[in-house]
Amino acid sequence: KIYEAAMELFREKGFEETTMRDIAGKAGVALGATYYYYSSKDAIVLAFYREMQETSTPLVDEVLGHKKKLKERIHAVIDERLKLLAPNRKFCAALFRHAPDGADPLSPFSEDTHAIRDAAIEQMRIAIEGGDVKVPADLKPRLPYLLWLYQMALIMFWLYDHSPEQERTKKLIEKSLGLLVNLLRVSSLPLMKPLRKAALELVETATV
Repeated sequence: KIYEAAMELFREKGFEETTMRDIAGKAGVALGATYYYYSSKDAIVLAFYREMQETSTPLVDEVLGHKKKLKERIHAVIDERLKLLAPNRKFCAALFRHAPDGADPLSPFSEDTHAIRDAAIEQMRIAIEGGDVKVPADLKPRLPYLLWLYQMALIMFWLYDHSPEQERTKKLIEKSLGLLVNLLRVSSLPLMKPLRKAALELVETATV
């Protein structure tokens, strides 16, 4: 009841403009009761993040069960995520302002979102495992995380894409994903090993 009231207000008024008192009034409960279940608006948003991830898991599992090509599998993971976020697109755009600061609890890079982030990365790992592209052993452990970052970048683009039905995002996903999978196909060539090593060292430096 409190969660549903909060989400409705976040969509109508915006996250920053909504207060805990507003949420209590909308839910028809005492302010103290609202704080009992949710210590802050951030706690409600974290519940939203968890709900999105938990809802996506069976949907993604179902879709991946029917796809073998890696491009289609990664595309499916991203598509399901965007479908789930679509009803709250405006609200999510406001939340993305918190994304760059890993110390912000609402950032997808924060300690508070660690479990949610790990579950999303695991979806990418499953997509890779069942695909038709052999990934080099040195790249395989880091690739799910890199694909999650790719997905986050696409979500950010989608949130601010004002083209009809976000057609620009659809084209970006199709073209960039095709390029990405082709790069993965050639990444196992012996000639690419020094480049893979340099790229992985760069990733390690950026994520330490």
